Amino acid sequence: MLSELKNNHHLSIMTKIKTLTDLKHLKDKIQLKNGLGKSGDKSEQIIQIKVGMATCGIASGAKEVMKYLIEECEHLAVDANVKQTGCLGYCYAEPMIEVLIPGSKPKVFGYVNNKKVREIIENYIIKGEQVEGEIPISFKTINN
Repeated sequence: MLSELKNNHHLSIMTKIKTLTDLKHLKDKIQLKNGLGKSGDKSEQIIQIKVGMATCGIASGAKEVMKYLIEECEHLAVDANVKQTGCLGYCYAEPMIEVLIPGSKPKVFGYVNNKKVREIIENYIIKGEQVEGEIPISFKTINN
């Protein structure tokens, strides 16, 4: 949210937020500017990409992967919501990203570097082709 505040030049950074209501109004302004509406959720309509940024992910280069991912989505005109998340559960395969294309099940890719980012965007996201490096979802919950 702080980076969004810095990037929104039309919003006065000098405005003091004194109450929770002030903060909520600021959040609503930012969400409306970004086309999210008051609920903040357009995830059903847009590609969601999460970058695992737990300690193991960061140590393995996830910050650089996220930066490149954002740049490549912009460069290739892919409308995606790229955000960081915590542990994705497969520390051995860091850096990892989860890609959710509307109408599809999420896919987690491991050992992601800049070359793999480009391949995932061009082949999986744009063309809908399979890409090597997908981590199969093999865990079960306590209820299964």
